[in-house]
Amino acid sequence: MCRPAAHSRTGRSKGQDMRAVRKAIIAALLLGSASAQAGFTLPQALAYPFVSDLTATAAGDRIAWLRIVGGVRNIWVADAPGFAPRQVTQFKDDDGQELTQLRFAPDGKTLVFVRGGDHDANWPAAGNLQPNPGSGSDEPKIMLWQADAAGVKPAAMIVEGDHPALSATGRLAFVRDGQVWTAKFDGKDAARLFFDRGKDADLAWSPDGSKLLFVSKRDDHSFIGVYADKQPLRWIAPTSSLDSDAEWSPDGTRIAFTRQPGRGGAAEALLENTPAPWAIWTGDAATGVAKQVWASGKGLRDSYPDVLNGPNLHWAGNDRLIFLSATDNWPHLYTLAAAGGAAKLLTPGNFMVEHVSVNPGGTTIAYSANTGALTDDDDRRHLFRVAADGRSPPVAVTKGESVEWAPLALPQGIAFIGADARRPPAVAIADAKGVRRDLGGQDPAKDFAGSQFVVPKKVTFTAPDGLLIHGQLFEAAGGAKRPGVVFVHGGPPRHMMLGWSYMRYYSNAYAMNQYLAGHGFTVLSVNYRLGIGYGYDFQHPAKGGPAGSSEYQDVLAGAKFLQKVASVDPARIGIWGGSYGGLLTGLALARNSDVFKAGVDVHGVHDWSRVLAEELPMPTRFEKGDYAAALETAFKASPAADVATWTSPVLFIHGDDDRNVRFNQTIDLVRRLLAKGTPFEELVIPDEIHDFLRAQDWATVDAATAEFLTRKLSVKAN
Repeated sequence: MCRPAAHSRTGRSKGQDMRAVRKAIIAALLLGSASAQAGFTLPQALAYPFVSDLTATAAGDRIAWLRIVGGVRNIWVADAPGFAPRQVTQFKDDDGQELTQLRFAPDGKTLVFVRGGDHDANWPAAGNLQPNPGSGSDEPKIMLWQADAAGVKPAAMIVEGDHPALSATGRLAFVRDGQVWTAKFDGKDAARLFFDRGKDADLAWSPDGSKLLFVSKRDDHSFIGVYADKQPLRWIAPTSSLDSDAEWSPDGTRIAFTRQPGRGGAAEALLENTPAPWAIWTGDAATGVAKQVWASGKGLRDSYPDVLNGPNLHWAGNDRLIFLSATDNWPHLYTLAAAGGAAKLLTPGNFMVEHVSVNPGGTTIAYSANTGALTDDDDRRHLFRVAADGRSPPVAVTKGESVEWAPLALPQGIAFIGADARRPPAVAIADAKGVRRDLGGQDPAKDFAGSQFVVPKKVTFTAPDGLLIHGQLFEAAGGAKRPGVVFVHGGPPRHMMLGWSYMRYYSNAYAMNQYLAGHGFTVLSVNYRLGIGYGYDFQHPAKGGPAGSSEYQDVLAGAKFLQKVASVDPARIGIWGGSYGGLLTGLALARNSDVFKAGVDVHGVHDWSRVLAEELPMPTRFEKGDYAAALETAFKASPAADVATWTSPVLFIHGDDDRNVRFNQTIDLVRRLLAKGTPFEELVIPDEIHDFLRAQDWATVDAATAEFLTRKLSVKAN
């Protein structure tokens, strides 16, 4: 790594001098001054495009997706049968304004989308203020936009709002301040469509466009509602339950939805996993009369799925319902007659189903799963299709050392996003015979360093309690003994793979681990318990998280595994991670500074008891359950509880508009380390959120992480 010119220390404190040197090194990294240890710079490692939000018209003859290059977000479209991509928006700036919720108009000629906001937040900011990561002088708003699918007309704003829904007749409904509104495409005549006492969400027009389906959220219970012009709201079998996941039948006469018990009853244990039973109901849209057609069991594995899109409830053809359950320990798809009866397993095997799509005719299900022909495919995703009625077994669509996700079941094949260890995410098509074709015009910049990335290796090791833990080892060839770095993901229901991630946050982490591996480190990414991909029991361990941090033993086991890797100097082990990974970084440094010699803690949780008290305040009723014991256990499961044994240096990184992990978590731990005298450094990014919205902010975070680990673990340039 190149070094800046020496700085005079005249009139400066040692701390000021070190900060100046560090700032100069970070600036050099951001400007792309190449390290002598590898042939690529940090900007070249980060020069990948990211693709997400793949969607299609109802007929499946046109697709659209979001592509982010250097933080600049734009929408692309492609048409069957050739699927030649074209860019249909022309945004130019890395301004941190999200583009989400792409929706085609019924004729496929217009795309409506949302610009702005933080749609992955755990809670809204005070006053419902929207993210302003560039600290601009104008207050940002969440706005609906429209784009011409042909790419001829420029994209234009419609109206302030969120969560758009477009009817078959071209009506636009959306949510503003928890109420349903409507407007014309020129933004005129915007008005509340109807009054509801609840907070409305999950809008869906009936197939003929005459009725609007929605969920009315009322804190401890929720209703499924149907709106039709000039008629009172129709409630579908209202009870004290929590109803959600509503889906129209193909003919628009019935509604399928899930039902869970309302919030209440005797105090449940906070220190133990408790079952969360649920059921599937169908109701008549005209009368509101409904009946239960399926119910889960009462065991832990039968609980309402806490994976992507929850139960993934879909109404398929032949009057059948498709849903996901982990009753056999694996998140699998099942098919069920809409009239009720026994559910049939569609996807047997020891793997998880994740992304799910039903084809326009409702006859075929496309899905991603971590299984395939290779022994390490449980650390990848591949695509499969299966008949919705279960009369034939699943068929593999993709396989090998690539990774595929986000399938869209089209009339003549599947559109999806794919990548591998070196090639970043791009949209591709697999025809009815499974022949794959990557769409053109999606190549990364010419100086992107992907061709120089190492191919990560699958490794396994055993935790002290005997649980098998998976990881990916990023190891460059040759050279002297080098420091080892443990990377711990956030979530925690996440899964790091042998290639690029389908999440923007972890694509950045993947590129960062590749940069570290190319610049003097051997990196181990640990898929600790609480993560997905290895079954329900693995995801829901005893004494996990605030109930005891049982997952930390997997991180420590990973470090001890890394110490035995031939290329690693066992005396120089570091750790980094964000969010839940920041929490585990803090635990590692607090409990085992003898093993972990430095760490970078990016917006981590540091005191579980404070989170518990803020999210679940002391019960106001007589019954308190195990609340007091849970608070004590939560604190003892936190980095803040073990500050007395924390001696290794740490870099804290946090945006102060974080809506997922409160900024006070970093303030609190900084105060504790300051009082103890433990060395720490800070990088605070004003007005940024949890998943840093601007590429330039991610680049600053990555450069600071690399600089800190390099300096503290004594990586020397050639």
